[in-house]
Amino acid sequence: MGLLTKQIINLIRMLHSETGQNQIAAGLAFGVFLGFAPFLSIQTLLVLMIVFIFRVQFGAAMLSAFFFKFIAYLLDPVADQFGRWALENDLFRGLWIEMFNKPFLPMTRFNNSIVMGSFIISLFLCPILFFVFRKLIVQYRTQIVARIEATTAWKAFKATKVYEWYLKYNDLYGAV
Repeated sequence: MGLLTKQIINLIRMLHSETGQNQIAAGLAFGVFLGFAPFLSIQTLLVLMIVFIFRVQFGAAMLSAFFFKFIAYLLDPVADQFGRWALENDLFRGLWIEMFNKPFLPMTRFNNSIVMGSFIISLFLCPILFFVFRKLIVQYRTQIVARIEATTAWKAFKATKVYEWYLKYNDLYGAV
């Protein structure tokens, strides 16, 4: 089973559990940083450390990062404009010189206008998307799941052997 498929299944399981709406929402929101940041960078490592240290759903973060990687690619021209504005602004010039002279900060590639602009965009979007995702998760759990479980198709599926096998598998191996 592919890694992405496994993460989607784990996310669906987590959505159907009674706990974890903040963890799922935080994972989806941190995926914005992972999606907008360069793949091998200090920013990515820092966000991954935060995801591992705090109780953030890793599968949600990876799934969100996969989705936001495509959006970041489409928003590169906008990120370039934001980054150019931040890097060429005289107000921040002293900060950039100080950061460039520090030991590890140049490895963040902050002097690249697209990286800087992507960081600004993700810094702006992350808190907003956390609350949006949290509200969507609550609505999904209260409205959509109840509607799906009330359909005759779901009731018929629950009566099949496939569903019984799934329940046995879930009892034996758990929701890993």
